Amino acid sequence: MLVVFRVGTAITCPGINSALLQQWFDSQINTSAGGSVAALFNIFSGGALENCAILSLGVMPYISASIMLQLLTAVVPQLSKLAKEDGGRQRIMQYTRYTTIALCLFQGYLLSLTFENPAQSPFLGGIERFMTIDNPLVFDPGLKFRLLTVLTLTAGTMFLMWIGDQLTDHGVGNGMSVIIAAGIVAQLPAGMLQAWHTFVPAAGKASQVNPMVLVLMIAFLVLVIAGVICVTQAQRKVSVQYAKRVVGRKVFGGQTQYMPLKVNYAGVMPIIFAQAILVFPSTIVKMLHSNSAEKIADALTHGWIHYALYGAMIFFFSYFWVATQFQPQQIADDLKKYGGYIPGVRPGKPTADFLDFTMTRLTFAGAVFLTIIAILPQMLSEMLQVPYIAAQFFGGTSLLIVVGVVLDTMRQVETHLIQRHYDGFLRKGRIRGRFDRTPAGRGEAVQQSALIWLYAAIGALIVAGVAALLATRFH
Repeated sequence: MLVVFRVGTAITCPGINSALLQQWFDSQINTSAGGSVAALFNIFSGGALENCAILSLGVMPYISASIMLQLLTAVVPQLSKLAKEDGGRQRIMQYTRYTTIALCLFQGYLLSLTFENPAQSPFLGGIERFMTIDNPLVFDPGLKFRLLTVLTLTAGTMFLMWIGDQLTDHGVGNGMSVIIAAGIVAQLPAGMLQAWHTFVPAAGKASQVNPMVLVLMIAFLVLVIAGVICVTQAQRKVSVQYAKRVVGRKVFGGQTQYMPLKVNYAGVMPIIFAQAILVFPSTIVKMLHSNSAEKIADALTHGWIHYALYGAMIFFFSYFWVATQFQPQQIADDLKKYGGYIPGVRPGKPTADFLDFTMTRLTFAGAVFLTIIAILPQMLSEMLQVPYIAAQFFGGTSLLIVVGVVLDTMRQVETHLIQRHYDGFLRKGRIRGRFDRTPAGRGEAVQQSALIWLYAAIGALIVAGVAALLATRFH
């Protein structure tokens, strides 16, 4: 299924000049615009957007529709009631698919206009230099081309939805998340190539960046990935005790359980919302075509004003997402209904207030983490002159999605192995003491984890040193 997805990202839409596209690709040095919504769509589609491929829309319409329905379910009472009924989730999923088709028709039409006027496109910038009257990007522009493109792109997105469902039903992990992660990872070779051209230029050209920066970047990459994994997995365990209940001769309850509250509860959604909203004012201002408008647009896309607005929006959407998705009053009522209580906190409204206060503090820590991770790629791209296609793997949406999907896939694989009693295989393939809760087991797990990180750091430094030597020699 992933191979089929990657093939679809390379098939050009009907009516588009593929030879002109290839000529433009060969001349490109940096193939991704930094921080724009077009770059975000191109990353999520696995490079299909700049290929003008049949899968150019990718799964972004489905993601947008899912977010819309989730927010409406939390706000609209009818949808909230429907979600709690038997078969209600299936009905909401059906509404999500209908909304996806509507978004595909709208976005597909706008994309067909972009193909007809590529000079206005942020991800096809510079292609007009290769266009002539006899060699256009679109052979026969007009209503027929637009209808054909809209139908093709809509069918491509629906086909990707089907592939995602097949991966979810017959594979391991969430199909849609796996498709997005595969598209992001597919950009990694291009990012490495662009980084190599930046640090090791062609013969006769001077390097614009010190090769030692490459060593620091590789070491920094290890630290960033380790930090993302730690915060993604971090959670606050709230102890919950259940009262004993005697039913016949059996005794239920009486044990202590834990309610995990994630530090990064909102995941990657605040970054996506902030990126999508922040780009619209700059795009509208650029249409005014004046010097003051250009300065305002630059301030909104670069510099400390952009970073301040970006961080403020991430904070706002982090709290907004938690407020709509996390319901402390409902959790408190469920605990009271089933005889559970938090030690030291009275049931009912005090429990809801305690959960709300705890989640507010956790959300602040998660928002700080998301702000740092979101700004890192742009700072690397601007200050160190690193291509954005390479800098995106140092943070932002791409790194969070890939890390989250890999961790979730590893967790599901481990669950499948445990269910099938492959304990001997697990003993060799996992860190000892992961399931050993004794002090000795935890100590051994910590020691082995420290050794693994030490070996990884040594290996990264060796690779970075060799790369720096090669870069210096070529220079």
